[in-house]
Amino acid sequence: MIKVAIIGASGYTGAELLRLLVRHPEVQLECAYSRTNSGRMVSAVHPDLLGQTDLVFSEALPQGADVWFLCLPHGESADFLSKHRSTIGNARIIDLSNSFRHMNSATHDGRNFVFGLPELNAAAIKKADNIANPGCFATAITLALAPLYHGGLLNESNEVHVNATTGSTGAGTALSPTSHFSYRVNNLSWYKPFVHQHLAEIAEQLTRKPKAQPKLYFLPQRGAFTRGIFATAYTHFNGTLAEAKALYADFYKGAVFTHLSPDPLQLKSVVGTNNCQIHLHQHEDMLLLTAVIDNLIKGASGQAVENMNLMFGFEQSTALQLKANLY
Repeated sequence: MIKVAIIGASGYTGAELLRLLVRHPEVQLECAYSRTNSGRMVSAVHPDLLGQTDLVFSEALPQGADVWFLCLPHGESADFLSKHRSTIGNARIIDLSNSFRHMNSATHDGRNFVFGLPELNAAAIKKADNIANPGCFATAITLALAPLYHGGLLNESNEVHVNATTGSTGAGTALSPTSHFSYRVNNLSWYKPFVHQHLAEIAEQLTRKPKAQPKLYFLPQRGAFTRGIFATAYTHFNGTLAEAKALYADFYKGAVFTHLSPDPLQLKSVVGTNNCQIHLHQHEDMLLLTAVIDNLIKGASGQAVENMNLMFGFEQSTALQLKANLY
């Protein structure tokens, strides 16, 4: 059994971690840290966990945890690690914020962070002590494009146009005008056109050479649903659809959670799971790639557990064999 601490356990990603880890056979939950809910039962804040755990939210940090999941707001993880260095000691860190995802910020206070996308970095994750968990958009879009790049078919001469719609949980629990029910319901809108922060993650994972990065034009959208990401990308492709499918099938042949679908995709096929489904469609010389994930599971907490499983030598799918609610 490994001892686990979750920092920021009352938000969406922290809640998903609790739901997954409370059923993990190799995990003992030591701490659900929350400043806003300290002293309250976890099941009082997350009522679906009633009868699943007697854990109480706390502001006291545990001694001797083996791994710390940081579910803090973007920009706060580095300060937390520095402030609590002596308490954390040599424990492993899985950070779910954007603090350590980029090459120029992947080292902090003697800790080196590995980008935690198992389909691309499993070997490094298995040896890592610190993981920077990918962003949700970055996960879906990188998985959609990676086989093309690694197959030598995507470089600085390519333009890739990406459109991705995310559910309201992608904005976190803090209310804002665009996450309010009255704004979201029966509505659709874009935000941060062509400048979304996940673009840098995607580009770095496709190639570590800035001059060799394809031109990515990304339009994110807010959807009128709570969870999931439906991402489409299209680019010029000189081969046949059969060749593209063979390339993707070979690239993901050993992947536990990423699967190539022969049929057009729907979001409900993956919501509630740690899966990514990808579909390919060709029109003349354009290849259309569609990827769907649950933004809170494969796009956040599920992938974090997947990374933990790899780091500690557990079966990669432990606690992640989840069922979608298709209807």
